[in-house]
Amino acid sequence: VQLAESGGGLVQPGGSLRLSCAASGFSFSNYAMSWFRQAPGKERELIGAIASNGGGTHYADFVQGRFIISRDNAKNTMYLQINSLKPDDTAVYYCTVGVENRRFWGQGTQVTVSS
Repeated sequence: VQLAESGGGLVQPGGSLRLSCAASGFSFSNYAMSWFRQAPGKERELIGAIASNGGGTHYADFVQGRFIISRDNAKNTMYLQINSLKPDDTAVYYCTVGVENRRFWGQGTQVTVSS
């Protein structure tokens, strides 16, 4: 199982980003996927998850409609659209999947929100 996040960077407050998570080594379309983030000095926190067929999503309370998780099973890729970025969104963003009782993580992609 391999997960590779991309799309992070430096963005001004109020801006938007779309992060990608490219997956390989397992049957992507059979598994729910999740996004987490970890801000400096804080614990890793769940952003949300998406069902294997993309038909259902669940988000943490703090998301408040600013984050949208989607996936393209034909491309073995999951996405995280983040709108109205705030400095508090500065964090490393990770995708994760549970396969055969093990949890796998990507290396993360850094998002920095600053003017």
